[in-house]
Amino acid sequence: MKRTRLLCLVAGVLTACTATVRPEEGSTLKSLESRRAVVTREEPIAGDRDKAVQAYRHYLDIAPRDALRPEAMRRLGDMEIETADQGNAEQQNQSDYRRAIGSYQKLLRNYPNYAGNDRVLYQLSRAYDQAGDLKQALATLDRLVADYPHSPYLDEAQFRRGELLFGHRSYSDAQRAYAVVIARGEVSPFFETALYMHGWSLFKQGNLEAALNSFFAILDRKLIGRDTGQALESIASLTRADRELVEDTFRVVSISLTGLQGAESIPGYFHETGRRDYEFRVYQQLGDLYFKQERIKDAADTYNAYARRYPMNPQAPLLQVKVIEAYQKAGFVALALETKEEFVLRYGVKSDYRKANSTDNYERVLPHIRKHVEELARHYHAVAQKTKSSLAYQQAARWYHLFLSSFPADPQTPLINFLLAEMLFEDKRFGAAGDEYERTAYGYPRHAKGAEAGYAALLAYAQQAKKTTGKEQETVRWRAINSSLRFAESFPDDARVAGVLSDTAEQYSALGQPQLAVTVAQRVLAMKPEVGRDLRRTAWTVIAHSEFDRASYARSEAAYLQVLALTDAQAANRSALTERLAASVYKQGEQARAAKRERDAANHFLRVAKVAPTALIGATAEYDAAAALIALKDWAAAANVLEAFRRSYPKHPLQADVPGKLAVCYLEGGQPLKAATEFEAMAAGGKDAKFSRELLWQAAELYEKAGHEKNAAAAYERYVGQHPNPLEPAIEARYRLALLSKQNGQPARYLAWTREIVEADRNGGSGRTDRTRYLGATGALLLVEPLEESYRQVRLVEPLKKNLKLKKERMQTLIDAYARVADYGVAEAATAAAYRTGELYSDFGHALIGSQRPKGLSPDELEQYNVLLEEQAYPFEEKATEVHEINARRASKGIYDQWVKNSFAALSKLRPVRYAKNEKGEGVIRVLR
Repeated sequence: MKRTRLLCLVAGVLTACTATVRPEEGSTLKSLESRRAVVTREEPIAGDRDKAVQAYRHYLDIAPRDALRPEAMRRLGDMEIETADQGNAEQQNQSDYRRAIGSYQKLLRNYPNYAGNDRVLYQLSRAYDQAGDLKQALATLDRLVADYPHSPYLDEAQFRRGELLFGHRSYSDAQRAYAVVIARGEVSPFFETALYMHGWSLFKQGNLEAALNSFFAILDRKLIGRDTGQALESIASLTRADRELVEDTFRVVSISLTGLQGAESIPGYFHETGRRDYEFRVYQQLGDLYFKQERIKDAADTYNAYARRYPMNPQAPLLQVKVIEAYQKAGFVALALETKEEFVLRYGVKSDYRKANSTDNYERVLPHIRKHVEELARHYHAVAQKTKSSLAYQQAARWYHLFLSSFPADPQTPLINFLLAEMLFEDKRFGAAGDEYERTAYGYPRHAKGAEAGYAALLAYAQQAKKTTGKEQETVRWRAINSSLRFAESFPDDARVAGVLSDTAEQYSALGQPQLAVTVAQRVLAMKPEVGRDLRRTAWTVIAHSEFDRASYARSEAAYLQVLALTDAQAANRSALTERLAASVYKQGEQARAAKRERDAANHFLRVAKVAPTALIGATAEYDAAAALIALKDWAAAANVLEAFRRSYPKHPLQADVPGKLAVCYLEGGQPLKAATEFEAMAAGGKDAKFSRELLWQAAELYEKAGHEKNAAAAYERYVGQHPNPLEPAIEARYRLALLSKQNGQPARYLAWTREIVEADRNGGSGRTDRTRYLGATGALLLVEPLEESYRQVRLVEPLKKNLKLKKERMQTLIDAYARVADYGVAEAATAAAYRTGELYSDFGHALIGSQRPKGLSPDELEQYNVLLEEQAYPFEEKATEVHEINARRASKGIYDQWVKNSFAALSKLRPVRYAKNEKGEGVIRVLR
């Protein structure tokens, strides 16, 4: 009983050891190689260790020969180690380990055959180890395994030997020590750690291929049947320690493979189907290591190697993702881009890969496909924006389309569709852009870009319309209209709806659909709250133009008034709008005129100037108002309008027609003087010589008729000066001037115009007419009168000879003049000339007889002188008779004017016997026969 109590007092708990490797973040090859198995101990049984130690020591002192002494010594050493362990944790107390070493050494010396010496050696090696004497610790373990090959501590002893040997870089000895543990199989608690360190021992010897067998054996144990392809931390069956061991193993495997042929060496270790569960991780870890070493191409080739080896494996695309990430992190943009394209095409939604994999597996790949398709589209879009390359735009479009077809229900699909539309717009493919904008706006459930896309479609169609012509342009514009109405219906609260509808109304108007244009414009005006001033102006403008196009001119007038009320006074288009307002009023006048409502027409035409005083058409309207009034025979009103037109528009082309119309109004209104003025003005400005001649003549006649002889004379004078031909009216004008001069008591001017008549006729050549000859003859006859007066002024008085000669010369001149008058062949003038010639001869004869007698003649001489005078006078009397008879004979030709009558009267005096008894013309004619 005493022995039992003592054992209980000094009882300690032997350490049950297990070795584990605990990796740290950022572990390197160096850090991995320095790791050792950490022995964890069970918690000691609670008790007073110090008292127990004292008790064991006391026992050893008082019982030097007791059979339990070796056991007590061993337990004392164990307690001292426990005390040292506790002290080591607190203050690194090495003296306790030394005491324990002393106790164990003493035990081994004194009791070499003690049955528990294998345990003693094990504990002694621990004490040496903790005390820092690794050489003695190793020697102790060597003794243990050599002397006790069947000890229950053999596994741990060999394991600890391997650890110490590995620490001393005795890698081959360490390998053998670990191999012993491994040979013991999985029953050994140190099996996995020994297997791990066995691989490291081989690795340190450069035997990488053999090392990999050990490492892969570790991975087989931890991952075969467990690896689901998820991240290691997601594998529920792995403890934290397991996961850390697996991670460290993968690291050393990767390091080992870099010393061989890299990824090319991997397949040689994966002949077994089960091992392939985690094969992808080997490629992945190796690629990751290459990447950390900045061996980017090796990393990418490693990731790709797996994808090429197992293209349909669920992990293949995930490793391809690693390739892309590697290139991107290294800044290899072109390679990353190329790999993304390959990835998308190889694993896309229509790929063989998708068909070969389950939905769950493919769901893991799908986010990457989506991401890379979008990145490709955005990349080429950005390139296109920078370079303006059509090829880049096409590439971008390709990837955008692929995204849309691959992910139709993706929340971002509307945005991608919008970006596609934007890209097409930038590439000036406006028709296609419009289609995609509309699809974005209306082809998805409501989203943030909907309204913006709907509006952008309208901008695209507007640009497309600019690039097209004819029927194609019309088609585009109709598409734009339909899209606009759809936008307004789909996004009624959008602030741009009013503007869109306004533009739609304008488009309808441009396409010749005025009714639709008006309907949409009225819709804009009816919006609540009221749209802005500019949009109201646009809507009213559309209504105005459309109603005008529909010939609803009263409505267009009202609309244009609204437009002008909303248009700034300085606006550039105000003038054009004013013109359209004026045209609306003017067109109402035209409609009234066409309907024969001349009064209404005139009123509308006159209203133009009131509603639009500055309108260019105002002049035409005023002129047409006058025309309407003329048609109504409202001469006074028409004249007033025409007079106002003349004042207001002095340079207007229609001014050329105003004088004629005014002349008509004046004539019809009883104002000949004003009419004459207009005719004269027309004549002065006319380009048609004949028409101008006629107008000037008419003006002169009207002046004459109105009693304005001065104006008439001036007009006739202008006529003579401006229109010398035709001859007859020119001579007639001279004749009128001669008469006016005579009436106004201007004998000199009268004779001057008479001479012009005679001269003009004499030089008229082929232009002479009966009338010109008549006026020339009568004029010539008139011009003889001064000659006759001159003749009569000469009296036959002393000096008789001189005066006789002078009188005779003047008589001859007068006779020649009368002869010239007779040569005209004008009966009236010829008879007058003949009569006067006869009278001239008679007068000369009488003048001779009545001449002054010379002084100093005797009666006989006087008588004789008188007889001589009678003889001299007689031939003249005979000549007078002859001329009168010639004139009288004209009666037989039907000419029996006053001058013929006068000749008969003269003959009755000259030849009374023959002519005095015949008083009638018929008798005269018979006698002359």
